[in-house]
Amino acid sequence: MRISTRTLSRRSIAAVVGAGLLAAGLVACTPADSTSPNGTTAPTAGASTGEITVFAAASLKGSFTELGQKFEDANPGTTIKFSFAGSSDLATQIVEGAPADVFASADVNNMTKVAGPGLVDGLPVEFATNVLEIAVPKDNPANVSAFGDLANANVKTVVCAAEVPCGAATAQLEKSLGVTIKPVSEEASVTDVLGKVSSGEADAGVVYVTDVKAAGDAVTGVPIEDTDLVINTYPIATLKASKNASLAKAFAGFVSGAVGRQVLEEAGFGRPAS
Repeated sequence: MRISTRTLSRRSIAAVVGAGLLAAGLVACTPADSTSPNGTTAPTAGASTGEITVFAAASLKGSFTELGQKFEDANPGTTIKFSFAGSSDLATQIVEGAPADVFASADVNNMTKVAGPGLVDGLPVEFATNVLEIAVPKDNPANVSAFGDLANANVKTVVCAAEVPCGAATAQLEKSLGVTIKPVSEEASVTDVLGKVSSGEADAGVVYVTDVKAAGDAVTGVPIEDTDLVINTYPIATLKASKNASLAKAFAGFVSGAVGRQVLEEAGFGRPAS
């Protein structure tokens, strides 16, 4: 049976947020981008100047950095700043009042932590999906070849903490496949997991397929059989506290639009179910 970390649909997110959100089924927080044939986005009148800060899941770092540059190039006078970390940490920071204009989470649950208290402006939009993969050092010293190998006590395995989307997905995959991992450490983000693997501190780490791809020759990827049993869905939303709401909405729309889809798919992300 397929298990999805998309535990709440767009309709249920709207129910959590309450009357402050528009009715489910409407793309409330991200207007369609104006994409030209050469893949750039035309400046949006009244929304393409100034600066915003985007809080985004660590697994989005490469793609969002590229998208931020593309957006700035297409919209002179704009500055997109980023804060990348585990989605759970970012959600906590936002709830506690950290200044941010846009939040992009690696799962729906952490978005709901922000949307529930009424901090989201409009309805979050699902813009990408991701699946897990095993990362091992280049020479694969523990000869890891399958997810079940991570149950071996002699394999030093690192995972994300349970409250982090990749950690929650790992736990769901363990349950689905009947595998119990006893990790040597639990990290706050996939970036930290990948760092321990690439440095040789761990024999294996459970990260996203996009992280393995972005790491290049620093690690080797070991595909997980039946990895589509657990799929993380990524939502993005603008925040009510934004001091530049028009620019925030324009960037969120850019991410979920044609240019964003292209960059994300090139990085290995999938498209969310319509």
